[in-house]
Amino acid sequence: MIATIIVILIKILVLLLILLTGFAYLTYMERKLLGRFHVRLGPNRAGPFGLLQPIADAVKAIFKEEVVPGHIKDKFIYLLAPVLTMITPLIAFAVIPIAPDLTINGYTAHFYIADVNIAILYIVAVTSFAAYGVILGGWSSNNNYGLLGALRTASQMISYELPMGILIVSIVLASNINAGEGTMSLVEIIERPRPWWLWLWLFIAFIPFFITMLAENNRSPFDLPETENELIAGYQIEYGGMKFAMYMMGEYLSMIVSSAVMVTIFFGGWKGPLVVPGTWHGVLLGFGWFVLKVIAILFIYIWVRASVPRIRYDQLLAFNWKVLFPLSLVYMAITAVMVAVA
Repeated sequence: MIATIIVILIKILVLLLILLTGFAYLTYMERKLLGRFHVRLGPNRAGPFGLLQPIADAVKAIFKEEVVPGHIKDKFIYLLAPVLTMITPLIAFAVIPIAPDLTINGYTAHFYIADVNIAILYIVAVTSFAAYGVILGGWSSNNNYGLLGALRTASQMISYELPMGILIVSIVLASNINAGEGTMSLVEIIERPRPWWLWLWLFIAFIPFFITMLAENNRSPFDLPETENELIAGYQIEYGGMKFAMYMMGEYLSMIVSSAVMVTIFFGGWKGPLVVPGTWHGVLLGFGWFVLKVIAILFIYIWVRASVPRIRYDQLLAFNWKVLFPLSLVYMAITAVMVAVA
C-alpha cells in the first residue's frame, strides 16, 4: 500500500513537471510562431534563440509587487479565483495515458495517474470548474469591465458545452462499436482497434469539437471575455503579478489538456508506427508520438489565432445555436444508427 502511494506521488510530480514545462514553452512557441506569421522574429534576446524567455517571464512575474485594490468585494474569493483556474487542468490530466504500459519482471508500469471507467465524464466535470475561477475573479474585482467579462464567460461556456457534450456522447458511442462492453475509460478507448471508416467518421467530429474547445478555452476568435478593444482585459483587469500569471497558466494548461484529450479520442493517443507496448522503446516512441500529436493541435490553436479575426458576441452565440448545436445533434443521430446497425 505504501509503495503504491509512493509510486502515485512520483507520477504526480513527474506529470506536474512535464505540464509546467510544457506551459512555459508553449508561451515561447506561440510568441515565436506569431512572430513568423507577422513577419517578425519574436522573442530572441533572453538566451540563444530566445529559449530562456519563459524563465525571464517567470522571474519577472514572481518578483512583481502584489497589489490588492481597496475596492475588492471579497479578498478571499479574489485570491482564490486564479488558483482555481490554474489547478483544474492539472487535475484533469490524471486520467490521460501518455504512453503504453511497460512490463518489467512481471510488474506492469502504467503511464497515467488513474484509470477510471468514467474518465471522459471526469474530465468534463473537472475542467468546468475553470469557468468558476473566471466568473468569481470578474465578480470579486468589483469592476464593471471585469463583471462583463465574467458574464460573457458564463454564457459562452454554457452555450458551447452543449454541443461539446453531445459530440462527446457521439464519440463514446462510436468508440464502443463492436466492443461488447461499453466504456468511457481513455485507456481502453485507445487500446480498442478501430476500422478505417471509424477513424474517418471520428475525424469529421474533430472539426466542430475543436471549435467548441476554442470557445471553452477563451481562445481567439472566441476570446471575448477578455476583449482588449471592448473590455480592456475583462475578468483579468484587476489582477497583476503572480495572480495574472496563474490565469495565464490556466489558459495555456487548458490548451494542453484539451489537445491531449483530442489526441486521445480522435487520433489514437500514443499509438503510432513502431510502437510496441510492454517495451522500453515502445514507451519512448509512444510518448514521442503523443507529444508530437499534441504539439500539432497546439500549432492549429496558434494558427487560428493568427489567421481568424475576433467575432462579435452575437455572432458567437448565433454560430453555436444555429450551426454547431444542430450539427452535433445530426452527428449523434447518425452515430446512434451506425452503432445499432453494426
